[in-house]
Order: sequence, then C-alpha cells, then structure tokens
Amino acid sequence: MNLSKAEHQQYNRHLILDEINESGQLKLKQAKVLIIGAGGLGCPILQYLAAAGIGTIGIADHDTIDQSNLQRQILYNHDDLGKYKAKVAASKLSRLNPFITFEVHLKKVTIENAIELFSKYDIIVDGSDNFPTRYLVNDAAVLANKPVIFGSIFKFEGQISVFNYKNGPTYRCLYPTPPKPNEVPNCSEIGVLGVLPGIIGSLQANEVLKTILQLGDVLSGKILTYNALSSEQLIFKFKKNEAISIEKLEDNYDGFCGISKEITEITFQDYAINKQNYNVLDVRTHTERNDYYFESLHIPLNELEARLHEIPKNKNLLVYCKSGVRSKAAITILLNHKFSKKVVNLKDGLDKYN
Repeated sequence: MNLSKAEHQQYNRHLILDEINESGQLKLKQAKVLIIGAGGLGCPILQYLAAAGIGTIGIADHDTIDQSNLQRQILYNHDDLGKYKAKVAASKLSRLNPFITFEVHLKKVTIENAIELFSKYDIIVDGSDNFPTRYLVNDAAVLANKPVIFGSIFKFEGQISVFNYKNGPTYRCLYPTPPKPNEVPNCSEIGVLGVLPGIIGSLQANEVLKTILQLGDVLSGKILTYNALSSEQLIFKFKKNEAISIEKLEDNYDGFCGISKEITEITFQDYAINKQNYNVLDVRTHTERNDYYFESLHIPLNELEARLHEIPKNKNLLVYCKSGVRSKAAITILLNHKFSKKVVNLKDGLDKYN
C-alpha cells in the first residue's frame, strides 16, 4: 500500500513531521476505527480522524438530527434536521477526504451485535452519553480485545481515558459500579457548554492517533479531566483491578445500571389506539417541553421522586422523554415506589414520532 500523489498533498503537514512521515501516514491509512455516537463528542472525533486520513471509519448511530443538537454538533446545519446523523456525517466527511472509507451502522450497539461489530475494527471510540452503553462498550471491547478511547462531558467538565490498551485497565477498574439511574443527568437534562464536546472530542481523536502511531504517552491507566471554566487540566492515575474478570456480556445492561428489567415498551401508534386507557407523563426538561409535547402531565426526571404524589392512579401510565432513556429511569423510580398501576415506556422516545 502506497500513498498517491493527491494523498501526499492532502497529508503534507503530517508527512513533514519526522515522527509521522510516510510510514506513519500509511499506518493511519491501514487503520480501522469505530466511533460510537455521531453527536457532541462524535462530531469533532469524526472530523479530525477523517482529516488525519484514518483509512476506514465506522459510525454507529441510529439517531436523527434535532435542532437542539446544533449548539454543539458542528457537523450539522438546519438543512440536516430530521436526517440520520451517521449518514449526514459520512456524506459531508467524504467530501473533506475522498481517500478514506466510511461504514455507516444505523443501529444501536447491543449485546447481540457489539462483539461482532467491534471485531471488524482496530480501535473503538466511545462517544456515547449513557452508562448502560459505556459498560456494554467496555465489556464487548475486552472480549473482542480492542482498546477503547473514552470521553464524557457534564456541564462544564469533561474526562478522557484509554481503556483495555495492551491489556491495561478498563472502564470497570475506574468505575466498578454504575451510579443510580437518576443520579447523573445527561446534557438533555442539565445542559452543556457548546464548546466542551469539541475540546473533549478533539482530545479523544488525539488519543486515537497516538495509539495508532505509537507516539507519546497514551492515557492508559490515567484519566484526564478538563474544566472549561478554569481551563484547569489534571491527570489522575489508576491501576488495573486484577480481581475484575470480564468473561461474558451482562444479560441486561439497563438492569445492571439500575434500570428495571420489568419495563414494557409500546409505540406511539399503540398508545394512540388505546389512549383512553392511559395517563401520560413527560419527564423531559422545561426547555424541551416548551419546544413540543403531546397532552401529558409534566414532571422533569430530577423532580420526580419529590412529586410522585401528583401522578394520578386511575389509569395505566405511559412515560416518555426524548429518546426513551430517561423515561426508563423514571419508570424504575415508579416501580421502586410500588406505583399501583401498570407503567409503560414510549419506545425510542418522543423524537422518533415528532
């Protein structure tokens, strides 16, 4: 495999670096990297890896573009609203770099497909935004023997680490047990500074390049934290927990993360046919509620435990949020408090039907 004349022009600033040169650029061209999530973190990761010349880039994301994404997901614009993120990202980035291949996976990463999907790539980049997916990605990567470039964001702060690098520490070594479902809100509930995912995602892309090129000090056994308000950046070390052995995937990662296994889901069409049998609860934020909703009681997830008494018990209850994740957490709270009527989740959330 050689670089064409056009590729020499495209990657000139890499090629003149003694630490990379043509042999390093060929390593990038031969690499296969899977990015999970084409959202706030995924956008800068995808842009920089495409620009750098990663030969094969997989994008796993089944979500569509919402106007609220545009504040931080800088690959997209108003013309893209309602379209699949992964398809739009691949289309735009192929125009940035026509010398690489994109593989679009319009599906959720699950226990049924994760290991097979990961086996096709050299490196897994986790740009997900929920704990069940993070634990699933970690475990599947260990079983497939792939390193994971991890990033997470919360309001004004972010974290980056590299897990399972050369049999090094994993996500479970750092976080052996997940938080309770309502303890750590995601950016849809709590908000996030728009530039933060750009910073954290760029640092994740940097770790991908370091890993492929074997340059510098890979963040294995270390977690880098960044505070956007103080610009303070710290690195903390952690060791591999030899007592943790991952031999198979969990049967249910929602259940492992405290989300009830007993949750029943129905589509909006199912609800519409039998709506007379249901009360409806919206657990999104006030801002999301102001954008659009259908007739329902509104109690944001972070207020739910204090306001359980407001929910009527004369009918079964349908709970909904944007994507179906927070509503599952809400249902878990209701079940833990022995809610007397049947509770069901709106499958895939309100955005699928809006």
